Amino acid sequence: MDFVNFLIQLLNSVQYGLLLFMLAAGLTLIFGIMGVVNLAHGSFYMLGAYLAWSLAAQLGSFTLAIIVGTALSVAFGLLIERLLFRHFYHRDHLDQVLLTFGLIYVFEELRSMIWGDDVHGLPVPELLAASIPLTENLSYPVYRLFMSGVCLVLALGLYLLISKTRLGMKIRAGAFNREMTESLGVNIKLIHSVVFALGIGLASIAGMIAAPVSSVYPNMGSQVLIMCFVVVVIGGIGSVRGALIAALLVGLVDTFGKVLLPQASGMLVYVLMAAVLLYKPEGLFKQ
Repeated sequence: MDFVNFLIQLLNSVQYGLLLFMLAAGLTLIFGIMGVVNLAHGSFYMLGAYLAWSLAAQLGSFTLAIIVGTALSVAFGLLIERLLFRHFYHRDHLDQVLLTFGLIYVFEELRSMIWGDDVHGLPVPELLAASIPLTENLSYPVYRLFMSGVCLVLALGLYLLISKTRLGMKIRAGAFNREMTESLGVNIKLIHSVVFALGIGLASIAGMIAAPVSSVYPNMGSQVLIMCFVVVVIGGIGSVRGALIAALLVGLVDTFGKVLLPQASGMLVYVLMAAVLLYKPEGLFKQ
């Protein structure tokens, strides 16, 4: 592999890893702070992709589609949290698994009723449709760099929110000791709603920016959900920093594995997870 091909695969792995982080960050926040195992998290990734496709056609602007779609996804997430998830915070994880597993089928059926079962393509916005030439025959799409940039900006914003703001302090306190935080006058139900909305917003944005690259198709959320759980387990449940590092590791292993070891690429990520858990059963970073 020459340097140019190595650079292309490196950029692809970083872009894929950052996209996984967008999903895994919301998943690890919801589980680490709220204690809810949300198997339906991938459905919000799918929701974001379908909203981007339908809204871009109606509004005529991909940027407006992302803004409106994010608002709709967060509103829908808050409604689901209030009607369903709020009643399962103190229930067994098995009850939460059964609830969220059932929601996957509900969301898939709603998707089929609203948008149908066809595969849809979302064109890359004209402003980002160019490619950066690397050699005479090889180039790299600007849109993939845009995806990485959006993910980096959101990752930085999430870090600043969690570590530098008063709301972030309350979120960390609620994750450390829920009962004590509530006894100090913090509205823990409101904190849970904010965290759930934040996780859903990140997942839906990931689906929106990935739609022009991966297309929009039924059951697309289930395919990324397993990889997100792998990232959460490797990084450490509840750790946003761990989710970022684990997502980048998974992106590197998966991308270069498909290039260098295509016959074994399907299991390399799980070998990585097994190796991490063998030496650090709690993951790379604790909450």
